[in-house]
Amino acid sequence: MEEKEKIFTNKKVLIFGSGISGIAAAKLLNGVCDIILYDSNEKLSAAEIRKKLPEDFSGVVVLGKMTDAEISGVDYAVLSPGVPTDLAEVDRLRSAGVKILGEVELAYLFERGRVVAITGTNGKTTTTALTGEIMKTYYKEVFVVGNIGIPYTQMVSQTEKDSITVAEISSFQLETIQKFHPKVSAITNITPDHLNRHHTIENYAAAKFAVAKNQTGEDICILNYEDERLKDFGEKLSCKVIWFSSARRLSEGFFLSGDEIVFAQGGKEQVLLPVSELNIIGRHNYENAMTAAAAAVAMGVPLDCIRRALRTFKAVEHRIEFVIEKNGVKYYNDSKGTNPDASIQAVRAMNTKTFLIGGGYDKGSEYGAWIDAFEGKIKTLVLLGQTKEKIAKAARERGFLDIVMAEDMKDAVKFCAEHAKPGEAVLLSPACASWGMFKDYEERGRIFKELVRALPDREGIVL
Repeated sequence: MEEKEKIFTNKKVLIFGSGISGIAAAKLLNGVCDIILYDSNEKLSAAEIRKKLPEDFSGVVVLGKMTDAEISGVDYAVLSPGVPTDLAEVDRLRSAGVKILGEVELAYLFERGRVVAITGTNGKTTTTALTGEIMKTYYKEVFVVGNIGIPYTQMVSQTEKDSITVAEISSFQLETIQKFHPKVSAITNITPDHLNRHHTIENYAAAKFAVAKNQTGEDICILNYEDERLKDFGEKLSCKVIWFSSARRLSEGFFLSGDEIVFAQGGKEQVLLPVSELNIIGRHNYENAMTAAAAAVAMGVPLDCIRRALRTFKAVEHRIEFVIEKNGVKYYNDSKGTNPDASIQAVRAMNTKTFLIGGGYDKGSEYGAWIDAFEGKIKTLVLLGQTKEKIAKAARERGFLDIVMAEDMKDAVKFCAEHAKPGEAVLLSPACASWGMFKDYEERGRIFKELVRALPDREGIVL
């Protein structure tokens, strides 16, 4: 790590964003270089931010608008994932000759071990968590980081030559990589998302593809054979590709055959395990399991270890998470369904009549395909948030008329609890981001679970 530290020795680094990633980056660089921790939100408290930093933090905290004097002499700017690369303040830095890095790129410059990087529109959190659990059955030191909730910069100083870092990487984080070079990369799928940030699906896909841009013939990229963009992308890669498919038999790779996951290699096929042995439901989760298994095989993990981890793994929080059964009604939290395609997977996983709670912040998504996926499973659509009218319009245009408008999550849960019958289900899968009503999808999911667990018996439901 000492050699890599020299990149920043005697340099001035501006860390853009004072959230969890920015704080972790500041801690990593503390004592290595001169630091400006900057946040454009002038309403924040510099004193409160300093409480999150080490006592010996020698940098400065700047809020609001940056002055030319503060920008002067800055060598690098480290962007937190939530900071758009085309922001005016970022352009100012660029114009001043400042080198722009992302938090993931910064962390990688301090990485000692090998990296498995997982991205994609949907499934990447579950796949990352599952890959981490599989790796832990075989490797002594495994770090699971990134968009999954633990900043890469927070853990990278603990890595060693023989350690494995499994990182969930978002399109935002991939926009700013330069030398980031995973031994194994994986792209679960690509469907339209974050178009308010990337503007076009082509830009969004290009950001995802960047996960493999530094990989060579000695590296491996895992791709979904049923995704046309990924199929085309995989044919152009110089690294080795391991394919997976939930729709057809493959001569090489992982595929779903009936109710079994099969691994084909060197002209031989062997059953990894029946999907009935998994604790995660739905075809999309079988794809996640195949992606994780492929990543583990690529890293030399024996199949027996992979099977053991797959059998014990349970759904990650906020992803089709079973919460509780109340009054004969099962409640599921899929708050991580922040775009229509993710929510489609949750809807498809339901096996009974379901009350669906949806709506939230408008990221520029279209909801027609989501409505089409209801296919008689969704009994009532309960909408809230900024997108409720837009979604209701799309539903009515497709002949789905059982729509209820809710004021907030409490109102939505109350309606579902009063009207769902024993044997039915209630699913929170918003198909939208949480911003505007909640801090993030995690807070949205926690509030939903708290409301559901507080439900009394059917007699006299009061929330």
